[in-house]
Amino acid sequence: MTQPDRPAGRGLAPAASPVKKLALARGIPVVQPATLKEVKVRDELSNHRPDAIVTAAFGLIFPQTILDIPSRGSINIHASLLPRWRGAAPVQRALLAGDRLTGITIMRMDAGLDTGPVLLQAQIPVSDDDTAGTLTDRLAVLGAELVVRALDALEADGLRAVPQPEEGVSYAAKLDKRESRVDWREDAVALHRRVRAFNPAPGSRARLREVELKIWTCTLTTGSGRPGEVLSADPEGISVACGRGALKLTELQRPGGKRLRAGEFLRGFPVSPGERFEI
Repeated sequence: MTQPDRPAGRGLAPAASPVKKLALARGIPVVQPATLKEVKVRDELSNHRPDAIVTAAFGLIFPQTILDIPSRGSINIHASLLPRWRGAAPVQRALLAGDRLTGITIMRMDAGLDTGPVLLQAQIPVSDDDTAGTLTDRLAVLGAELVVRALDALEADGLRAVPQPEEGVSYAAKLDKRESRVDWREDAVALHRRVRAFNPAPGSRARLREVELKIWTCTLTTGSGRPGEVLSADPEGISVACGRGALKLTELQRPGGKRLRAGEFLRGFPVSPGERFEI
């Protein structure tokens, strides 16, 4: 079961999710409900008589009538150490907050938003160069390992559900595209986190000479100036002053162009010290 096909790409043609593509390639029937509140969805799931329901980044809250269907319960693979970062964007929110640790929680689902008791947890460190993409990839591997362990233990009645603590609850709100705008008045450390959190989607945005650029990768560097001021520009990167500290932009993209390393980008879009990004 996966979400309905969504418009994607420049032509906005309906595109199947990776789950659907893999399922069809392996001859597995696919169901794509727009809502889980319809009786026919509940009946279809009931007809399969599942031992367990497993969800991962499904995007819809399961009503209790569906959670009660499987004989061994419904479990969720969540990409945070619950109760921290309940909600839609736990990976990005962990990066934006500068968390040094994150992980996977296998939880028994209830009708709330990631509020169910914990069955298993495992943590991993967040590196200084992790992006939402690289961190998601590592968490996906960990989540796959952990859910297999959880299912084996459920089958053997060897898992104890532990209620989430009341302290430490935080919510990972869905990303708003407006958050991807770079505000050069911010601290360089905070902006570095923002660029990493919005890579690969939707990409951090900054304007120079009225051109909307995307910043894909950057590093912390030394230097000072007016927020948004270009301090230097060479094949190694474009150094830009922030509210405190500076960033060296190492991979950028023009509208309609490709992601390019700084040296290639500068050959087609020269930038000079003293220019200033919009704030």
